[in-house]
Amino acid sequence: MEFGICMFATDYSMQAADLAMAVEERGFDALFIPDHTHIPASRDTQFTLGGDLPPDYSHNVDMFLALAAAAAVTKRIRLGTGICLVVERDPIITAKEVASLDHISGGRVDFGIGGGWNREEMENHGAPWSRRWKVARERIEAMKAIWAGDEASYAGEFVNFERIQSWPKPVQKPHPPIFVGGDAPGTFRRVLRYGDGWIPMLAGEDNQFDLKAGRMAELAALAKAAGREPYPITTFGTPRDPDAIAKLAQAGVTRCIFGLTAAPAEDVLPRLDKIARLIETLRGQV
Repeated sequence: MEFGICMFATDYSMQAADLAMAVEERGFDALFIPDHTHIPASRDTQFTLGGDLPPDYSHNVDMFLALAAAAAVTKRIRLGTGICLVVERDPIITAKEVASLDHISGGRVDFGIGGGWNREEMENHGAPWSRRWKVARERIEAMKAIWAGDEASYAGEFVNFERIQSWPKPVQKPHPPIFVGGDAPGTFRRVLRYGDGWIPMLAGEDNQFDLKAGRMAELAALAKAAGREPYPITTFGTPRDPDAIAKLAQAGVTRCIFGLTAAPAEDVLPRLDKIARLIETLRGQV
């Protein structure tokens, strides 16, 4: 079992480079940075975790810039997009950003992707909410084509280009692992079609947690039926509970990510220390 941290890097919080160094120094295995381009001031979409939307979501530094800063000051930890809203991002530019980050970091990128939950935010980018997963699939397929060859072409409903060239190529071959986020009816179909792993969110409203053991068993069965090794599972919103983490390990989870609210260093560092002490007791047990 590996352990990591997920936190927005914002204009009022501990900076991404400082956070990354603190995460690596404390023995964590990964740092994930979330993604939102903006938050519409007027929206009907309710926050998925309930309550008011925290300021993290509208004050965040661009995810790829934050991860590049983290890459520059670390040597070991995995650097994850947690998660990249690919429907809101041009696939040619995003392919360049992911490959560049993998190059800068020496092959330490985990590419977490999702369809998003904020309809108004997505529609501001001109993306149709009802077709978002078709858009996401085409963009992932187009990025894979760009990463794979000296020349790439793609013809789809939402993505079209002919004979383009783009370097650098990712250090990891054929590309950084793609972790599909979410837990919708079609999630596992997407994992099997173009993913390399799954990122479920365990935390819910009012600090309730769903360990999703049944869903994890379902994914393992699908992988076996497809003749594949079990898909690696990274959990977001992991409870800080040794018994729950032991159950996650038994269910096949390979990495637990603990979320932190964006805050200055004097608030974040003690919380990192507390989680690091928890992990010390878990190492070797799960």
